[in-house]
Amino acid sequence: MEQWKRTVAVWIMTAILFCGIPRPLAAWGQETPGELHAGFAVLIDGDTGRVLYGKNEKEIRPMASTTKIMTCILALELGNLDDEVTFSSKAVSQPEVHLGAQKGEAFSLRDLLYSLMLESHNDTAVAVAEAVGGSVEMFCHMMNEKAREIGCENTCFLTPNGLDQTVTDENGTTLLHSTTASDLSRMMAYCVWQSSERTAFLKITRTQNYSFSNKSGSRTYSCYNHNAYLEQDPEAVSGKTGFTGEAGYCYVAAVESKGRHLVAAVLGCGWPPHKTYKWSDIRRLFAYGREHFHKERLRQDICLPEIPVTGGIAASKDPSEKVSVALKTGENMKKPEILLADGEKIRVEQTIEKVLSAPVKKGQKVGEITYYVGDWAAEKIPVVAASDVPSYTWSWCLEWMINIFFNK
Repeated sequence: MEQWKRTVAVWIMTAILFCGIPRPLAAWGQETPGELHAGFAVLIDGDTGRVLYGKNEKEIRPMASTTKIMTCILALELGNLDDEVTFSSKAVSQPEVHLGAQKGEAFSLRDLLYSLMLESHNDTAVAVAEAVGGSVEMFCHMMNEKAREIGCENTCFLTPNGLDQTVTDENGTTLLHSTTASDLSRMMAYCVWQSSERTAFLKITRTQNYSFSNKSGSRTYSCYNHNAYLEQDPEAVSGKTGFTGEAGYCYVAAVESKGRHLVAAVLGCGWPPHKTYKWSDIRRLFAYGREHFHKERLRQDICLPEIPVTGGIAASKDPSEKVSVALKTGENMKKPEILLADGEKIRVEQTIEKVLSAPVKKGQKVGEITYYVGDWAAEKIPVVAASDVPSYTWSWCLEWMINIFFNK
């Protein structure tokens, strides 16, 4: 009997070794993108921010020069492209990679944003921050405010260029220049699809080569775009690389594929000599998104009930008639289409008042419709009264009795 048990155990172990242990599945039952080099990675729906796949995506990490997507979009939103930017002693003291401008050398903000995003120049980032924010510290404060505004709760900007930095604030708290893969992807989605300056951002980050001169015309500079993924993927629309000793290789990118907006980010994606790991990881993430997620329209032909109204006056003016009010949706959908994994279903739930008390005003909110995918609320739409329902008053009652008396 014992020999038989040992034989079965050997066969089971052999099957596991040769067939492999099944890979983990995503929450909706689809296979994951596979083994990634990055310690921290995410793929999101750029329209809703929904995480489609995550690997330690909420862990706080340094993000190197991917920082510069926020530097660039803030400069575009708050600055003027024709503004003159002069390099200070602080700017020229920044380590490589740098433009190499001299103290007092002046440029247009427009030209420097190409230096910032194509070559990732650290001195340019400081010069831009000082010109737009008044100081590096104030500009970083503005970066953090923008991060919170767009829903990035675990991001801390201490520099405009992404160099590793740790400081202790007045409360004794240690702060690290850092973000999460999830927050970084949200920032890219904002830059590419939501910001009022998204067109200018895309124009800069998609340019392959750019040359410019300083304001005096005494020196000319050339920039080359180091975002190789733009050439590897015809659906890529933007991206930014980064590397520091603490952060490792980092990358964030956005693609548009068959109406789908996808953003992927990787942090801690290897250290030298593994510079190409980020490209293979990003390809895996986007391939996973393209293969397993599709666009689906949310139903808009929702049947809404009429709600009874107590103390209300009927259209016929007959006090004995029961009164109700028709309903309608209060506004158009913000996201009429969402990304779903293969096999996922949309669940529609209505939360509506059962009875109303007069007076009821047209447009008064009485409930909402929620579209769920699993536990995620994909869209919420208010439900409102379609018309007014006035309430009884002493003057109305008196007028009604007079009319009844004289009609008789």
